[in-house]
Amino acid sequence: MVEKKIIAYLGSLHGLYNFSVLLLLVYQASLGLKIRRGRKGGRPNAKAIKKHRRFGPIWVVMGVAGFLAGISVAYLDQGSIFNYPPHFTVGLIIAVSLVTTFVFSRMIKGIKSPWRNRHFALGIFIISIYLLQISIGLRILLSLLDLYL
Repeated sequence: MVEKKIIAYLGSLHGLYNFSVLLLLVYQASLGLKIRRGRKGGRPNAKAIKKHRRFGPIWVVMGVAGFLAGISVAYLDQGSIFNYPPHFTVGLIIAVSLVTTFVFSRMIKGIKSPWRNRHFALGIFIISIYLLQISIGLRILLSLLDLYL
C-alpha cells in the first residue's frame, strides 16, 4: 500500500491539475463565445476559430486524463475506485461530456447546424458540473489531509 502522505499529495496534485483544466475550458468557452458572437454578427473571427479548433481536442484529452488520474489515486488509496461515489460519478459525467462535446464539434457542418447549439449547451454544462466536482473534491481533500497529515 502506498504511504498515506503520498496519497494526500497525489490527491492535491489531481485537484490542482483538474482546476487547471477547468481554467483552460473557461478560456476555450471564451473563444467559443467570441466565435458565436462574430458568426451571429456576420464577422467571423478566424483567429479565435483556429485556436478553438486547435486546443479543443487537447483540453478533452487533458480532462479525461484528469479523470483517469483521480481513479488511480482512489485505487492507490483505498484499493477501489468506488469509495467516493459522488466524485467518481460526476467525474465520469465530465469525461463522457467532454468526449461527447468533441464528437458534436465534428458534426457541425455549416452555419445553421443544429449541432452548434448542442455543442454550446454541453460546454456550459461541463463548466457548471466542473464547479460541483471541485466542491466535492475539496471536501474529500480536506478529509484526506485531516486523516493523513
